[in-house]
Amino acid sequence: MKEATKRSIVRWIHIVLAIPIVGYIYSPFDQIPNYAFITRYVYVPILVLSGLWMWKGHVVRRLISRKSANQLPHQNGARIEV
Repeated sequence: MKEATKRSIVRWIHIVLAIPIVGYIYSPFDQIPNYAFITRYVYVPILVLSGLWMWKGHVVRRLISRKSANQLPHQNGARIEV
């Protein structure tokens, strides 16, 4: 999968999950308890993680690739410890 496609998928997840939060904010006050749990513990964490991934995902991917490159077996079969 291309990087542009991955970015587009994460961006759309971020946008779609922001819609229920807007509804939570602007809903009538007596309706808020019905949506509070799922908004606080499902939508907001996923929205935060997708936002952080869009912002700093390239750093995480670079760290993971460096770590996996350092854990490759050495020529004689021993692992390189960092």
